[in-house]
Amino acid sequence: MHLRDVELGDVDAYVRMRCDPVMMAELGGPHPREGIEEKVWRDVQDVASDTARIKMIIPSEDTPDVVAGIVTLWSHDAEGEGELLSEIGWMVLPEFQGRGLGKLAVRTLLEITREQDRWGLVHAFPGVTNAPSNGICRSLGFRLVEEREVIFAGLALRGNHWIIDPRTDLISKAV
Repeated sequence: MHLRDVELGDVDAYVRMRCDPVMMAELGGPHPREGIEEKVWRDVQDVASDTARIKMIIPSEDTPDVVAGIVTLWSHDAEGEGELLSEIGWMVLPEFQGRGLGKLAVRTLLEITREQDRWGLVHAFPGVTNAPSNGICRSLGFRLVEEREVIFAGLALRGNHWIIDPRTDLISKAV
C-alpha cells in the first residue's frame, strides 16, 4: 500500500465514495453527482497550496491506477470561534474493506504528520455506529474524548470525538 496526492483524474473514485449510499451511510447519505469535479479540483488546489493532505490509497504499487480509498488531513474552525483544529478522515471502498488498508493509510498519514510536526493534535470524528473506523482510532492510539454532534456537509451527525498527538501517542506496533 502507498499513498499519493489526489489528482484531477480521481473524479471516478470520488463519485464511487461520495455518491454511493452504502459508502455515505455514516455521513448522512450520498452526495449528488453534480459538483464532484469541482470538489476534486478544490482538493487538488488545497494540496498544491499546502493547506491539506489529501491522499489516495493505492493498494499495490503494481497497479498504480487502482484506488482503494482516501485519507485526508486538514485544519478548520470546528466551533466557529476562530481556533483551528486538525482533523483526519478516511474512506475505503467496499471491495477493499477488511484488509487493513484503512488502518495502514491512517497510520502512514499520521507518521508523515509526526515528521512534519506542523499539525499538532489530530482529531477524528467517526460516526458512533461506525465500528471499523472507531476500531482504527482505538488501535492506533487515539484517545476517546466524548460523543458529540458534528457537522458534515451541512448535516448534524453523532460522532465519537477521538484525539491523538502523532508525536507521542501513535502506537508503533505493526499493523
